[in-house]
Amino acid sequence: MSPRHLIETFGTIGVLAIIFAESGLLIGFFLPGDSLLFTAGLFSAPGAAVHLNLAAVTVGCFFAAVAGAQTGYEIGRRAGPRLFNRPDSRLFRRAHVERAEAFFERNGAKTILLCRFVPVVRTFATVIAGVAKMDAWRFFVMNVLGALPWAVGVTLLGYALGKSIHNVDRYLLPIIGVIVVVSFVPVGLELLRARRRAAAEPR
Repeated sequence: MSPRHLIETFGTIGVLAIIFAESGLLIGFFLPGDSLLFTAGLFSAPGAAVHLNLAAVTVGCFFAAVAGAQTGYEIGRRAGPRLFNRPDSRLFRRAHVERAEAFFERNGAKTILLCRFVPVVRTFATVIAGVAKMDAWRFFVMNVLGALPWAVGVTLLGYALGKSIHNVDRYLLPIIGVIVVVSFVPVGLELLRARRRAAAEPR
């Protein structure tokens, strides 16, 4: 799903809708987030092939990211009890919820803040935070603090690059490829740490 094609087809409204869905709606986990923000910023630079309004994109994406995550949190908070009301549900287990609750009690703030930069994880983390009954005000504060550098920062990074490099459009695909690879680095590092911890545990 090409960010450029999405922007050319749906414009700023489409960008905001995708960022909203990718930030908290479970059906939006496959949508581009980082690469879409970067491309939107790139196309907000002077002389871009597809011109967007920088202020509308940055401010709009920030509010869309915050609203999307809050919606995901509410979905988890309201639907969670119904989903996990039986100890031995066929698809879910109460033990998973209890572990999630304990995890967010210990690491909730850091998780919501940092997961903004991890694709797929940021979509599901907001719902799990609601299911795990993370404190609503704490979630909101971390949601805003995470959305600011992600939605605004990544967009402005794209704008700065588009403004400083002539005909940057021709390098768009490799740049997006680098962004996608870098965005999955935290996942790889966490998996590596988990494997090392598992290897270190006594058998």
